This record gives sequence, structure tokens and C-alpha cells, in this order.
Amino acid sequence: MIYIIRHGETKLNKANVLQGRSNYPLNDDGKKQAEVAAEILKRINFSYVFSSPLVRAVQTAEIIVPHTKIIVDDRLIEMDYGQYEGATLQNMPEELSIFFNDFIHNPAPEGMEPLQDVVKRAGEFIEEISALEGNILISTHAIAMKGILEYLTPDSNGSYWAKYIGNCAVYMAENKGRHIGIPISMPAQV
Repeated sequence: MIYIIRHGETKLNKANVLQGRSNYPLNDDGKKQAEVAAEILKRINFSYVFSSPLVRAVQTAEIIVPHTKIIVDDRLIEMDYGQYEGATLQNMPEELSIFFNDFIHNPAPEGMEPLQDVVKRAGEFIEEISALEGNILISTHAIAMKGILEYLTPDSNGSYWAKYIGNCAVYMAENKGRHIGIPISMPAQV
């Protein structure tokens, strides 16, 4: 099985700020969220653990599977928001608001990483790890995670872009013989 998790909360998440590739650590709530995820996933023996290079994703993986080698992969990094990084979600520039209100019909504003590029790099990563056996944990970010989910669900028609994925939300997908199934959301219960 493959388990995909969004990192725990940071101070920028709490402030509703686009943090993109800013390298902020987990806040106390984010660490608690990762501890809850660790409790939910404690019975799973992970053969491989992959993470975005950003500290919040690495910390989340470390809390879930302490004393385990974490393989950092740049393809799991968050979307590049370009000049919009640090924008508040309450007072966004109009072009950013238009994009976030309808990802499917509005391209990312100039200077931001296009969504198709997020899906492409996510897909390359997924294809590479599909040959691995055993349980795999992937610690990443909201938009990068949506890119993975979009890649694994060809009939989604972009539905994941508008879906809210909270901190430490987990999706899982079966991985058999280089074929990864459609991901499903894991219940957030211990």
C-alpha cells in the first residue's frame, strides 16, 4: 500500500498564508497532528518513507516513523507560488482569487508553477516508486498531494484541485505489480 500524507500545521497555515516553498517547521499543533497520524498508522510497517525536502514534511514523516531512513525527493515539494508566496488567503490579488476559485478553468497566474507541471512531476515520482514492494509513506504538501491524487485518478477531471485537504490528512492506494489503484481517504480516527 501507498500512504500519502499532508504535513502538519505550521504558523503560516494557521495564519492562512500561502507558504509554498518557504521552509517553516511544524508548530505545536502540527506536531500533535503528526502524533495522531502516527497513532493511526502505528500498525503499518513501512518499507520506504519519502518526503518533500521542506522541513515541515520531513518533521511529519519523522514523527510518524521515528528511527526510519527518510528519502527526500524534490518532486514532492509544494507548488511554486512565485511572487504570490506569502499572500494571505483573506486578501489575495484578484488573479490569484480567480485561480483558486476555479482551478480547472483558470490557469495559474504568470510566475506560478502550472498545475500540469505539478501532476507531471508527481506522476514521474509515482511511476518510479510503483516498482517498490511493501508499504510506502509519502509526506508532502496540499497541492503536491493533489497532483499525486490527480495523477492516480485519471477520471477525476480536476476534482481534487478544489478539494480541501487538511493538515495530516491521509490517502491510501493499493500498489500491486506496478499498478497503483485509485486513492481513498483514510478515516481520521484512532
